[in-house]
Amino acid sequence: MSVGKLDLAQAPAAYACMIVRRPAAEAFQAFADPAVTARFWYSRSSGPMVAGADLRWEWETYGASVEVRVKEVREGRLIRFEWRSYEQPTTVELRFTPHAEDATFVEVSESGFQGSVDDTVRWINDTVGGFSTALCAMKALLEHGVELNAVADHHPA
Repeated sequence: MSVGKLDLAQAPAAYACMIVRRPAAEAFQAFADPAVTARFWYSRSSGPMVAGADLRWEWETYGASVEVRVKEVREGRLIRFEWRSYEQPTTVELRFTPHAEDATFVEVSESGFQGSVDDTVRWINDTVGGFSTALCAMKALLEHGVELNAVADHHPA
Protein backbone atom coordinates (compact mmCIF):
# COMPACT_ATOMS: atom_id res chain seq x y z
CA MET A 1 0.00 0.00 0.00
CA SER A 2 1.32 3.41 -0.88
CA VAL A 3 0.34 6.41 1.19
CA GLY A 4 2.53 8.95 -0.54
CA LYS A 5 5.02 11.27 1.07
CA LEU A 6 4.37 12.26 4.68
CA ASP A 7 5.72 15.67 5.64
CA LEU A 8 5.80 16.63 9.31
CA ALA A 9 5.56 20.20 10.57
CA GLN A 10 7.51 19.26 13.71
CA ALA A 11 9.49 16.35 15.11
CA PRO A 12 7.16 13.58 16.31
CA ALA A 13 6.69 12.97 20.03
CA ALA A 14 4.67 10.53 22.10
CA TYR A 15 2.27 11.85 24.74
CA ALA A 16 0.07 10.27 27.42
CA CYS A 17 -1.70 11.85 30.39
CA MET A 18 -3.96 11.02 33.30
CA ILE A 19 -5.61 12.70 36.29
CA VAL A 20 -4.55 10.94 39.50
CA ARG A 21 -6.57 11.80 42.58
CA ARG A 22 -3.59 12.21 44.88
CA PRO A 23 -1.42 15.25 45.69
CA ALA A 24 1.38 16.07 43.23
CA ALA A 25 4.05 15.13 45.78
CA GLU A 26 2.59 11.61 46.05
CA ALA A 27 2.24 11.15 42.28
CA PHE A 28 5.81 12.40 41.81
CA GLN A 29 7.09 10.02 44.49
CA ALA A 30 5.40 7.09 42.72
CA PHE A 31 7.86 7.55 39.84
CA ALA A 32 10.84 8.77 41.88
CA ASP A 33 10.86 5.92 44.43
CA PRO A 34 11.58 2.51 42.87
CA ALA A 35 9.86 0.73 45.78
CA VAL A 36 6.59 2.29 44.56
CA THR A 37 7.31 2.28 40.81
CA ALA A 38 8.08 -1.47 40.86
CA ARG A 39 4.50 -2.02 42.01
CA PHE A 40 3.03 -0.64 38.76
CA TRP A 41 5.68 -0.23 36.01
CA TYR A 42 9.07 -1.98 35.99
CA SER A 43 10.16 -4.96 38.11
CA ARG A 44 13.36 -3.48 39.48
CA SER A 45 15.52 -0.35 39.47
CA SER A 46 19.10 0.15 40.60
CA GLY A 47 18.12 3.33 42.46
CA PRO A 48 15.81 6.33 42.87
CA MET A 49 15.19 9.05 40.29
CA VAL A 50 17.60 11.78 41.36
CA ALA A 51 19.35 14.23 39.04
CA GLY A 52 22.55 12.79 37.58
CA ALA A 53 21.74 9.17 38.45
CA ASP A 54 22.61 6.40 36.02
CA LEU A 55 20.05 3.64 36.55
CA ARG A 56 19.14 0.24 35.20
CA TRP A 57 15.48 -0.72 34.99
CA GLU A 58 14.28 -4.29 34.45
CA TRP A 59 11.00 -5.77 33.31
CA GLU A 60 11.39 -9.41 34.36
CA THR A 61 8.19 -10.53 32.61
CA TYR A 62 9.67 -9.52 29.26
CA GLY A 63 13.32 -10.29 29.99
CA ALA A 64 14.01 -6.63 29.13
CA SER A 65 16.11 -3.91 30.68
CA VAL A 66 17.16 -0.37 29.85
CA GLU A 67 19.86 2.04 30.97
CA VAL A 68 18.51 5.38 32.21
CA ARG A 69 20.27 8.71 32.81
CA VAL A 70 18.27 11.11 35.00
CA LYS A 71 18.79 14.59 33.54
CA GLU A 72 16.61 16.81 35.73
CA VAL A 73 14.41 16.52 38.79
CA ARG A 74 12.21 19.27 40.24
CA GLU A 75 10.74 17.87 43.43
CA GLY A 76 7.01 17.26 43.06
CA ARG A 77 6.91 18.78 39.56
CA LEU A 78 9.19 17.20 36.95
CA ILE A 79 11.41 14.24 36.15
CA ARG A 80 13.36 14.26 32.87
CA PHE A 81 15.45 11.30 31.81
CA GLU A 82 17.12 9.81 28.78
CA TRP A 83 17.02 6.14 27.87
CA ARG A 84 17.88 3.97 24.94
CA SER A 85 14.64 2.33 23.95
CA TYR A 86 14.84 0.53 20.59
CA GLU A 87 18.62 1.16 20.69
CA GLN A 88 18.18 4.91 20.17
CA PRO A 89 18.38 7.56 22.87
CA THR A 90 15.16 9.43 23.54
CA THR A 91 14.12 11.87 26.25
CA VAL A 92 11.16 11.26 28.53
CA GLU A 93 9.57 14.00 30.59
CA LEU A 94 7.16 13.35 33.45
CA ARG A 95 5.21 16.43 34.59
CA PHE A 96 3.11 16.60 37.75
CA THR A 97 0.69 19.55 37.87
CA PRO A 98 -1.64 20.08 40.84
CA HIS A 99 -5.24 19.77 39.65
CA ALA A 100 -8.25 20.52 41.83
CA GLU A 101 -8.06 19.51 45.49
CA ASP A 102 -5.68 16.60 46.13
CA ALA A 103 -5.41 15.63 42.45
CA THR A 104 -2.57 15.77 39.94
CA PHE A 105 -2.47 15.97 36.17
CA VAL A 106 0.37 13.61 35.19
CA GLU A 107 1.80 14.05 31.70
CA VAL A 108 4.39 11.87 29.99
CA SER A 109 6.09 12.87 26.75
CA GLU A 110 8.89 11.18 24.86
CA SER A 111 10.85 12.81 22.06
CA GLY A 112 13.94 12.25 19.95
CA PHE A 113 12.60 9.47 17.75
CA GLN A 114 14.67 8.74 14.65
CA GLY A 115 14.43 6.40 11.71
CA SER A 116 11.98 5.67 8.94
CA VAL A 117 8.44 7.01 9.07
CA ASP A 118 7.11 3.46 9.50
CA ASP A 119 9.48 2.73 12.39
CA THR A 120 8.74 6.06 14.05
CA VAL A 121 4.96 5.60 13.84
CA ARG A 122 5.24 2.07 15.27
CA TRP A 123 7.57 3.31 18.03
CA ILE A 124 5.31 6.21 19.03
CA ASN A 125 2.24 3.94 19.03
CA ASP A 126 4.02 1.46 21.34
CA THR A 127 5.23 4.28 23.58
CA VAL A 128 1.81 5.90 23.98
CA GLY A 129 0.26 2.52 24.75
CA GLY A 130 2.99 1.65 27.24
CA PHE A 131 2.86 4.93 29.11
CA SER A 132 -0.97 4.94 29.13
CA THR A 133 -0.90 1.46 30.66
CA ALA A 134 1.67 2.53 33.28
CA LEU A 135 -0.38 5.63 34.18
CA CYS A 136 -3.56 3.57 34.58
CA ALA A 137 -1.69 1.11 36.79
CA MET A 138 -0.25 3.98 38.87
CA LYS A 139 -3.72 5.50 39.25
CA ALA A 140 -5.18 2.18 40.48
CA LEU A 141 -2.34 1.78 42.97
CA LEU A 142 -2.41 5.34 44.36
CA GLU A 143 -6.18 5.83 44.41
CA HIS A 144 -7.33 2.34 45.39
CA GLY A 145 -4.29 0.38 46.59
CA VAL A 146 -4.78 -2.11 43.74
CA GLU A 147 -1.85 -3.61 41.84
CA LEU A 148 -3.29 -4.26 38.38
CA ASN A 149 -0.29 -6.04 36.84
CA ALA A 150 -1.32 -4.11 33.72
CA VAL A 151 2.22 -3.62 32.41
CA ALA A 152 3.08 -7.30 32.79
CA ASP A 153 -0.20 -8.25 31.11
CA HIS A 154 0.13 -5.69 28.29
CA HIS A 155 1.92 -8.15 25.96
CA PRO A 156 1.26 -11.67 27.23
CA ALA A 157 3.63 -14.42 26.09
